[in-house]
Amino acid sequence: MTHPAPTTFIVVDFQSSLYSKSFVNASLKSSARVQVLTNWKMNSIRKLVSCVILDLDGTLVNTDGVVSEVLKVYLGKYKKKWDGREAQKIIGKTPIEAAAAIVEDYELPLSKEDLLSEISPMFSDQWCKLKALPGAYRLIKHLRGHGVQMALASNSPRSSIEKKIGYHPTWKESFTAIVAGDEVKAGKPSPEIFLEAAKRLSVDPSKCLVIEDSLPGIAAAKAAEMEVVAVPSLPKQSHLYTAADEVINSLLDLRPEKWGLPPFEDWIDGTLPLEPWHIGGPVIKGFGRGSKVLGIPTANLSVEGYADVLSEHPAGVYFGWAKLSTRGFFKMVMSIGWNPYFNNMEKTIEPWLLHKFDEDFYGEELHLVIVGYIRPEANFPSLESLIAKIHEDGRIAENALELPLYAKYKDETYFKSIALGHNHHS
Repeated sequence: MTHPAPTTFIVVDFQSSLYSKSFVNASLKSSARVQVLTNWKMNSIRKLVSCVILDLDGTLVNTDGVVSEVLKVYLGKYKKKWDGREAQKIIGKTPIEAAAAIVEDYELPLSKEDLLSEISPMFSDQWCKLKALPGAYRLIKHLRGHGVQMALASNSPRSSIEKKIGYHPTWKESFTAIVAGDEVKAGKPSPEIFLEAAKRLSVDPSKCLVIEDSLPGIAAAKAAEMEVVAVPSLPKQSHLYTAADEVINSLLDLRPEKWGLPPFEDWIDGTLPLEPWHIGGPVIKGFGRGSKVLGIPTANLSVEGYADVLSEHPAGVYFGWAKLSTRGFFKMVMSIGWNPYFNNMEKTIEPWLLHKFDEDFYGEELHLVIVGYIRPEANFPSLESLIAKIHEDGRIAENALELPLYAKYKDETYFKSIALGHNHHS
């Protein structure tokens, strides 16, 4: 396997003249790929790392849907009902530990070994349905393109890992090393799996950045004395991840430059272009706080039938084009999530059409094409700061949608094609 030459970092403090500008300029002209980190950039760097170790389930691929689907079917044989809230007990565990938790919680009349033996083939048949989480392909392509070594370290057995990543082109060859749970004596939260990954990369553990979604994985990485970015796979649980060095909402929010790695270069005027996706339906009444509390009328859509959409896309602020069946096209900015300031119990979709309407349009058919991402969902110290941020999001979306990259989706033919499609989203 060949990789591009790794980026060489030159740490430059121009104020102390540690290196002259002529030296830096000469270095930039050399054949080596050089990234200069000036003193102002260094202030925002947490720690310089040289490689990245990634978890698989819940970090790169969305396994929640498959796990729930299989467990619903299996537990149904025993007249038991899978409760998604039980997922917290099995996320990040080794397969045998997860099986033990299920046997105990549901009082099943079999051993953990028997459960694992019966359920493993059911999971294997469903791995083809796994989708990459938002930002996964982008991150792997970016790091590989810059010659940053990557390893995959998962509690799953090797055969399961191979099958899962086999459905995602280029992933396997992007990893210098893959370490499976059945290749070490103890899985996470033991540090062994991460230490073995560092060994196979020939890198000191202190130079590794781990990206993980589970608490056992974070505990394992910290025990290995590695830096850790947490991407919690369970909603509204960020407060449990205090052991991590950083907690982000999704891989879309990762800033590699914080760790001395090459930054992404695909952000445009505060927005991240996305592969367009679509939702639509009649406008419904929401919580009644858009106009009354925030002074920002939102056109709420029912989440019924959109369970897959809500699980596929992380909570955050997006933007794109809206079309009302009788009124035409409008720019829009949209939140997906729990609105932590109001502490919603359910995940919602709330578009704000950037236009002043003289009347309500409840019941009217609304179609949305989401073309970009602005920021993760966040809490705010006051209602005023929340309102100010929403208006800032609106300005960012308003300006971005003038760019040809995004403006091209304001197209009657395109909207007709998605409206006539068999699916509500793509």
